[in-house]
Amino acid sequence: MYEDFRVVDKWTGDQLHCVWKATVVAIATRHADATDIRFDVSGRPVWIAMPNVAWVQMKRATGYVITDYAAAQAAGLYLKTIVENGYDNGREMYTMTVDEVLTSVKAVVDQAGSTLNLPSLPVIDNNVRPEDYAGHLPGEP
Repeated sequence: MYEDFRVVDKWTGDQLHCVWKATVVAIATRHADATDIRFDVSGRPVWIAMPNVAWVQMKRATGYVITDYAAAQAAGLYLKTIVENGYDNGREMYTMTVDEVLTSVKAVVDQAGSTLNLPSLPVIDNNVRPEDYAGHLPGEP
């Protein structure tokens, strides 16, 4: 889905290759109440900051939590959208609103059909699923 995708820049017409690289809780790195999702966009780092309060609001509203996989996919969808709409002006960091996070998470889960269908991260090899490589996913017994 949005862990490794291509998108055409609205202004330049260039095709950009976007690849998820990391998910970092920004409390430790930037002293921000956010989770930062890093993408490599045709060789340059781009961070999507997602406010942590979105996790709380999702749990309160639906009873479900935003998984790491869902967060990465939602950030990728947001990145794709801003590039297609011409908002990507070369900045290194973009900040989503709580509503944008909730809307993007819903969109990727709806698109996948279930959180169980979201692609595994990290992307070690497109031909090898991480759980096959490691024997299990992080957080699984």
